[in-house]
Formats: sequence, structure tokens, C-alpha cells
Amino acid sequence: MSSPGDFTLEATDGKARAATLVTAHGAIQTPVFMPVGTLGTVKGVDPDELKAIGTQILLGNTYHLHLKPGEDLVAELGGLHRFMAWDGPILTDSGGFQIFSLADTRTIDDDGVSFRSVYDGDLVRLRPEDAMAIQAALGSDIAMCLDEVPKPDAPLAELAAAVERTTRWAARCKATTPAPGQLRFGIVQGGVEPALRERSASDLLEIGFDGYAIGGLAVGEEREATFRITDSTAALLPVDQPRYFMGIGDPEGILRVIAAGVDMFDCVLPTRLGRTGAAMTSNGRLNMRNAAFARDPEPLDPRCGCPTCQRFSRAYIRHLVMQKELLGMRLLSVHNMAFLLALCTAAREAIIEQRFDDFLATSLERLTTGAD
Repeated sequence: MSSPGDFTLEATDGKARAATLVTAHGAIQTPVFMPVGTLGTVKGVDPDELKAIGTQILLGNTYHLHLKPGEDLVAELGGLHRFMAWDGPILTDSGGFQIFSLADTRTIDDDGVSFRSVYDGDLVRLRPEDAMAIQAALGSDIAMCLDEVPKPDAPLAELAAAVERTTRWAARCKATTPAPGQLRFGIVQGGVEPALRERSASDLLEIGFDGYAIGGLAVGEEREATFRITDSTAALLPVDQPRYFMGIGDPEGILRVIAAGVDMFDCVLPTRLGRTGAAMTSNGRLNMRNAAFARDPEPLDPRCGCPTCQRFSRAYIRHLVMQKELLGMRLLSVHNMAFLLALCTAAREAIIEQRFDDFLATSLERLTTGAD
């Protein structure tokens, strides 16, 4: 009988992996994209719609849910799953990314980090123990350790200090009591410095977690450096545990981290693009404000089987976008997520069938050149 944390590696093709991770709210087949529901909602999309397009796991944010509405209220109402009417797995970020994104309003010390709330300006204190207690109260299936995310151009000494602090915080996170069945992942830091990444991974493996994330990338460094460090860092992580790249959501990026041996990834990009009138397709990104689509009867992507592509034309979606209709944002968001989810399913099938290299080359060529 399976239990939370069981990880079965079903196939490999090169470094790419197809696996199954068991959580308290169900099994996840990887590679898997996780739509982001920062405040307990994937913007504009109903949970039933998410299920219909193949969503397996959602992501919520500890920092934001702590401030609004608060983990005590969520716990009182049955936990995050019941609160947002999602009965599948949920991963919660620890608030570590806010250390990076709210750099102008926070102060870090060895004990934790102090923020100014993005909602009312009040001072908020977050220690490793606090981050884990919040996630335990929320009842997520996977809880992330609190980490320090330095700027990509930070001096070497600053990067090294962030690695050491992340390790110390990870040990404190591990010492806390999780929610029943809750898995905990450590986060490898080190910027684009291979030696620091190696040190971080080694230290976290010594502490021991249910899975490991590659953090602190796709935050402004050169893109090829992102993939180079992802490749070398993934090779440092256990073969028999899940690997998670934090914060990548463009089709090329997803394919390349899958090729490096990563199992899980998340990003706000598909819904953010949807709200700004852009569509992801197998032949590249479409700006639906473009006049060329005004009379186009085709679906966003003829290869896509999502509800948006099954029912609506490019011309109609452009009309909605130009009129700033909420339906246009919703339809594009659903399509963009469905496209990424289907891409992961296709990658998984290619890995199992030992044809991932051909799948990768063909997919990247279509994305970059628009060729059929």
C-alpha cells in the first residue's frame, strides 16, 4: 500500500524522467506543471475547470495566505483544500521568493526575515519555524522550507552567506512538526556558482527531506546559465526522490528542465499571459491584439484539445481581448494552462516510449520557428 512520499521512477530517457509521487491527496504523475494559486485561487479559473484540463496539483503561497485571510481562519474552515474547494494535492511555497521580490521592504537576519506587508504596510516577521507552522495549519501536501533567495548578480560572499543561512534554516524547518501526511522539500541555492550549488545540495541531503527544489534561478540571470546550472544541480540530487524547479512556465523552459531531469515546476506565466491577451501555442506565442486575427476562424492552436480551442475562434477571442471582457482573460488562461499540462503529458509519453530526444527537438523547433 502506498503512502505519502512514495516516489516510483517508471522510466528514464537520457536524463529525462517519468515518475509517480504519492501525496496525502492523491498521486502525481510527472513531469508535472503546477498552476499557481497564490491566494488560494488560480486567477479567474474554477477548480472544476482546472480538473477538466488535467491539473494534478496546485501551488499556494505561505506569505500571502498568512496575511490574507490568515492560516487560522483557513484551518478553522477545514484547511486549504476545503477552503478553496480543491481536493487534489497542494504545494505551498514558504515565502522565500518574497525575500527576493520584496527586497526593498525586508530585513534579513539569522533568525528570520522582517517584511512590510504588501497589503497594509504592517511589519511582518517570518522565521523558519513560522513558515512551517503556517503551512502545517494550511494543511498542504508539500511544504517548502524557508530559504534565502539572493539577487543573481550578488557578490560571491553574499551568495555563500545565503547558502549557509538556507542550510541553517532548513535544519530548523526539519525540526518542526508537519501536518499529517505533509511532505517537506529542501531548496538548493547558490546562484550560478556550481561549487555553491554542490555545497548547498550536500548540506540539504545530510539533513534529509522528502524532495528537493532548485531555487534561485530564472530570477534575472542569463537564460543559458539557468539551464546549465539546472542540469548540474539536478545531477546532485537523489535519483529516487522528486526534483522541483521553482518558477519556470514557458514551453521551452519547461522542456529544457525536463531534459535535465526535473520532475515538477510552477509559474504564474500562463495566467498572467492570459490576462494580458497572449496565447501559448505549439508554434510560439500569439498576441491576440494583432489585427491579423480579427477574422481568423481557427482555434488558438489546432493541435490543442482544450475547451477554449474546441469552442472558440481566434477572431472571437481577439474581440473579447480588445473589449477587455473578462471572458477573454479566462479563456486564454484556461488554454495556456491546458497547453502546458498537455506538453507535460506528451513529454511523459515520449520518455516512457524512449523517444524524448526526437520529441524535444521537434517541439523546440516548432516553438522557435513556427514550423509545422
